Amino acid sequence: MSTSHKAHCLILPYPVQGHINPMLQFSKRLQSKRVKITIAPTKSFLKNMKELPTSVSIEAISDGYDDDGINQAKTYEAYLTRFKEVGSDTLSQLIQKLANSGCPVNCIVYDPFLPWAVEVAKNFGLVSAAFFTQNCAVDNIYYHVYKEVIKLPPTQHDAKILIPGLSCTIESSDVPSFESSPESDKLVELLVNQFSNLEKTDWVLINSFYELEKEVIDWMSKIYPIKTIGPTIPSMYLDKRLHDDKEYGLSIFKPMTNECLNWLNHQPISSVLYVSFGSLAKLESEQMEELAWGLKNSNKRFLWVVRSSEEPKLPKNFLEELTSEKGLVVSWCPQLQVLEHESIGCFLTHCGWNSTLEAICLGVPMVIMPQWSDQPTNTKLVQDVWEMGVRAKQDDKGIVRRDVIQKCIKLVMEEDKGKVVRENAKKWKELARNAVDEGGSSDKNIEEFVSKLVTISPK
Repeated sequence: MSTSHKAHCLILPYPVQGHINPMLQFSKRLQSKRVKITIAPTKSFLKNMKELPTSVSIEAISDGYDDDGINQAKTYEAYLTRFKEVGSDTLSQLIQKLANSGCPVNCIVYDPFLPWAVEVAKNFGLVSAAFFTQNCAVDNIYYHVYKEVIKLPPTQHDAKILIPGLSCTIESSDVPSFESSPESDKLVELLVNQFSNLEKTDWVLINSFYELEKEVIDWMSKIYPIKTIGPTIPSMYLDKRLHDDKEYGLSIFKPMTNECLNWLNHQPISSVLYVSFGSLAKLESEQMEELAWGLKNSNKRFLWVVRSSEEPKLPKNFLEELTSEKGLVVSWCPQLQVLEHESIGCFLTHCGWNSTLEAICLGVPMVIMPQWSDQPTNTKLVQDVWEMGVRAKQDDKGIVRRDVIQKCIKLVMEEDKGKVVRENAKKWKELARNAVDEGGSSDKNIEEFVSKLVTISPK
């Protein structure tokens, strides 16, 4: 280890964009505190990257499907089983290789979707830290499923669920949602297995901040050594202490940056509705149509991200008839730069955790159409606990209708009722910034993590 580095962390992410981004941002924070970082994504994930971060070392491991990752595996279960086997081997080889090259690792920060990393760390006498990319309330729900207190999907339809540390009751429409199919059962198992050996890990890091979820964090801290280290978004949008940190720097899609920003520069302040459902969500054609008309009828200017694979679902002639003063549809955009732009007045989102954190950090109120996974729970928090957004409710067919979309947009962007939402968005923005700034709750936790690492240099 060179004298300039205090310690060396090997970062093991689960290979999807939404999990890698937060870990990458946490790595940059560690680096600014003189910790050497090596990120170990899978070979198949690296193949799909359009851009790579230059600031950290990258060393690939294998999930056993080097051509196309999970798409190459026959089933989810096959993927996870093989990943555990081949991943453990190739991770061990990497740790050995780094030790031989004179730069031994002393800590593995792993995504708890890959709980086997703890065993690899133990074999080498290394410290391990689980890094939960979701918020503490959602982790708490999965913990209760793990303890068999709650079932997913919930059984009694109207049961109210009380989560210790959450002031409001959670209804069945608020818990993480998965259809019951063999594939989604495997997914639920993956989420629940995050706790399978968590008591063996030295640290539990959570991508949230203390002020946002005090009660839940206090409750979970009695069980696990929890530290909040978020929000993990590039520093230039928060405390501005890491000067070159403007982007995540890792992307599967190429953003249409100039087109988006040029268009936004010509729009009045707080007038634009930004619409995006992230990198994974797929809307049904009928939902896409309702959304399109809801946007059009709202009479608001909008910037809508429709990935090229989703574009065929747009209503016929929708794009042809869209004038540039009304709206712009792009295949991908630089979301942080967009949310930060003064012309944005509201974010219509699926409420994935990364997008939600970005909206919190940039103080943008939300209209929410959750799709699956943790999104219904995030929605509940945004609407009822943090009060900085409104959920657009589905009808009996599971479709959010155009008039509902229109009404929610109007409420958040125009009405007096939306004033509270807009004010709270500003309040949380301040609190998020303070948490990562010098002496803030997350900054202190990161400092403590680094100072402990330094005292346990590699055996």
